[in-house]
Amino acid sequence: MTYDILATGSSGNCVIINGEIAIDMGIPMKKLRESGYIKSLRLVLLTHEHGDHFNKATVRALHKERPALRWVCCKWMVFPLLEAGVDKRAIILIKPGRWYQCGFPIQFRAETLIHDAENCGYHLKLDYETAFYATDTGTLDHIGAKDYDLYLIEANHTRAEIEERIADKLARGEFAYEVRAARNHLSREQALDWLARNAGPNSRVLFLHQHKDKEDK
Repeated sequence: MTYDILATGSSGNCVIINGEIAIDMGIPMKKLRESGYIKSLRLVLLTHEHGDHFNKATVRALHKERPALRWVCCKWMVFPLLEAGVDKRAIILIKPGRWYQCGFPIQFRAETLIHDAENCGYHLKLDYETAFYATDTGTLDHIGAKDYDLYLIEANHTRAEIEERIADKLARGEFAYEVRAARNHLSREQALDWLARNAGPNSRVLFLHQHKDKEDK
């Protein structure tokens, strides 16, 4: 299983799996076009409607250029897709906790995540390999993904870093958005603890959505 991270973090999110499956579409159309994946994409798996994961202009342009491309989502993303101009016939509606294949050479299962917007992560099975993707979540303790081949998960901050930033801003009388970030985003310590209970000796791990000192999305 291959992956290409076109963007991750508050400025945009999009990961390409095996050159055919996109997870999230939170990047400008220009960047997607420059990646060379537009013609090879078969599925787009969506997590939630925040703009850094769901760029409406890109979704609209991509659907217009590739009307046969299928968009996989849970119920909370149906309206944003329709609002972006995606034909309802191109939408594959799924429920968290169930495995789907839908005629494609990949199986996928959504998992509900804990965030300030309805959100999900994804389990993937492709070519006898397994992967798990999750960003924008306060915890993964309710999810098991044992001995997967690939983990692409959030490690947004360390506790020490974010506590220092919060204290510094409060001391200056400034708004500390990091309080919200700490509640809605996985810390590196949380990610490592979860991986210690799930990852195997040969698992590959990539940390996503790492913190930058700008307004949280």
